[in-house]
Amino acid sequence: MSSIVTPSESLKDRVFNLVPPFMIALVLLFWACAPKAVTGNPWTLIITSSAITVIVLLLEFVHERHSGWRMNAQEFFTDLFYVVLSATVIAWLSKTLAEDPLLAAKTALGISTTWMEQVPWLVQVMMVIVILEFGQYWMHRLMHNSTPFWLTHAPHHHITQLNAAKGAVGNPIELFLISLSVLALFDFDMTALFAGLNTLNVIATFAHANVKSNPPIWYSYVFTTIRHHSLHHSTDYENTRCNYGNSLILLDRIFGTYREGEGVLVGQDDRRRLSIWEQTIFPFQPLIDRIKARRGKPTGGAARGPSGQDDAGTGGTAAA
Repeated sequence: MSSIVTPSESLKDRVFNLVPPFMIALVLLFWACAPKAVTGNPWTLIITSSAITVIVLLLEFVHERHSGWRMNAQEFFTDLFYVVLSATVIAWLSKTLAEDPLLAAKTALGISTTWMEQVPWLVQVMMVIVILEFGQYWMHRLMHNSTPFWLTHAPHHHITQLNAAKGAVGNPIELFLISLSVLALFDFDMTALFAGLNTLNVIATFAHANVKSNPPIWYSYVFTTIRHHSLHHSTDYENTRCNYGNSLILLDRIFGTYREGEGVLVGQDDRRRLSIWEQTIFPFQPLIDRIKARRGKPTGGAARGPSGQDDAGTGGTAAA
């Protein structure tokens, strides 16, 4: 479950085991104490989020977990593409198609959460984390148990190594769906909202990173670690049907989907890495294959759906 010190652990190991909780503490301290001129700047959240990813990425070079996950130029530029996509196009779509309509409905229905002003700041941060992660847990679980949703999520499981920015890699439809939340219904203090988002960012980044860090038991009981998430990404079908929490592994413990273990080999099918284009068209592959079949052209073949059964023409093996 976590980082019980063993005689074989070096001082470096012990220090790195404490890095994730230490970074969370720094994030909370920053948003709680930084001047309003800084925290009120709309660019601050973008800068802090980017800094978290860059720092963890650099830590991969200092204390890597698996040599087979070592960063290379191809992986770096692919990850960078998806990070920029998520911060621009996906963020705009989420705001325009989800957040703004939700705010309009809130106003039209006269929903008010002014009582949030009386809630302690740290409790607000915790609420942001739980509300957002609760929705993501069930969306993630749905994606593993419903073929239409799985087709949007499968590209994320075709990654063949884990790195700091891999949480942003996936089909654009999935990236949009996983970004949805009901946070707009609550009048959170803006710094508490950003602190919660950055905290989730720290946890999820380490949960995908090639960093040799096994946080303390109390941390790994509540928060998702690379051990939990690497098992979810493993090549074994049954082992991927667990540990759905992107950041709160506690939800898996509560809802019975937690499984202990760690994966080293990650990916799907024959562990063939998908290109950005292949990830983009993956949900439409069944339709493309049907059209090709009618024209007598070779198709992508059959693949297992989230139930483990063969689904003709899905173009990949479902990991659930």
